[in-house]
Amino acid sequence: MGVEEAKPDPWKRLRAMGRAFDNRNYRLFFTGQGVSLVGTWMTRLATGWLVFRMGGDDAAWLLGVVSFAALAPIFFLGPFAGAFVDRWNRHHVLVVTQFLSLLQSAGLAAVAFLGEAGSATVWLVAGLSVFQGIINSFDMPARQSLLVEMVTRREDLPNAIALNSSLVNGSRLVGPALAGIVIAAVGEAWCFVVDAVSYVAVMAALLAMRLPKKERAPVTLSVVRHLWEGVRYTAGFPPVRALLLLLGLVSFAAMPQSVLMPVFVADVLHGGPSTLGLLSAASGVGAFTGALYLASRSSVLGLGRVVTIATLVLGSGLIVFSQVNVTWMSAALLVTTGAGMMVQMAATNTLIQTMVEEDKRGRVMGFYGMAFQGTAPFGSLLAGWLAHVAGSANVVLGSGIFVLLCGLTFATQIPRLRRHVRPVYVKLGILPETAEELNSATVLAVAER
Repeated sequence: MGVEEAKPDPWKRLRAMGRAFDNRNYRLFFTGQGVSLVGTWMTRLATGWLVFRMGGDDAAWLLGVVSFAALAPIFFLGPFAGAFVDRWNRHHVLVVTQFLSLLQSAGLAAVAFLGEAGSATVWLVAGLSVFQGIINSFDMPARQSLLVEMVTRREDLPNAIALNSSLVNGSRLVGPALAGIVIAAVGEAWCFVVDAVSYVAVMAALLAMRLPKKERAPVTLSVVRHLWEGVRYTAGFPPVRALLLLLGLVSFAAMPQSVLMPVFVADVLHGGPSTLGLLSAASGVGAFTGALYLASRSSVLGLGRVVTIATLVLGSGLIVFSQVNVTWMSAALLVTTGAGMMVQMAATNTLIQTMVEEDKRGRVMGFYGMAFQGTAPFGSLLAGWLAHVAGSANVVLGSGIFVLLCGLTFATQIPRLRRHVRPVYVKLGILPETAEELNSATVLAVAER
């Protein structure tokens, strides 16, 4: 190979990071969702501030209640919603969920415009949060399943998932900053108005798509039996089962650290709102960077090893973070933990989406939503109670140790899991058919190519 061929081509690599944009449907989805996600993050910050402002002496407890109300429905309804997504047209489901989300944001705007300080207004917000949680129970499996239909080449799917994750975290940096400006200028209600309008963009993008018509086999099973079929598949296929179990445990233990962050900032770092903003931004930068790293990868091969390393990095980062009381060091560590959490989540998503059977995709992604977001509110409740007993720093320390042990346990299972995944990837053409050609490679643990 000549010198010219050996030189890396940064432009080619940069273009490869956005190869999913070659698909018109994905470009439309990415653009529309980019607008909508900024509004979503504005609503999240505005909701918390509204509850804090109107909750009075019970504000801290009510914040936890509203957070639980928004996420708990995903845990209880996710698998059922996934069963319906496998029976319905996913594109149509997503259009409906966006319209309902528009109505929910409009409802929040009405409450903020007309409500008065007091717990009654907060309970209205909590009720609307439950409604959004129910919507998200259907939205997540439909959204994740539809990604496969937006890209014409299956090898572009990992890139599409990674770019989607980078979009979520990029908007996470922009949305709250805009919300702070809007709240200071005209109040929380206008954040909800902006969010409601932003859903028009993603609805327009969805309606403009030209998706290939797919003939779905008629489902003769009842909803309950259809769901049970998905349960047996998810629990009976060891790689999917192990990945979802790891994701659920990590989300349960690691996600609550963001809930405890205000307490940690006040008690350990002795800081205020500016410190909290710095740490939140640091975590977002780490997550965004991790998503870009995944977008730069050209293959799913090696992602099992990436999941393991990301989990270990996340656990180790939380352990060190719990023992540090210097702001800049804490921010640097949250860049690491943010990257670890995002890479672990997105790589898990990619692996599952790649290997799952198409007719069961909605149900499996329902369990994915249950593991990723559904376990977090229970971890938050436990972490909040333990923080009163043992202190926030000790809770974060315990979470880090738990995540680290989970990662080490998963690492020991990789040799067994690769034997189950190999036939699937051979069938898909991701791996060659002869094992001799890939003695040193694996599906869930292979060196970077």
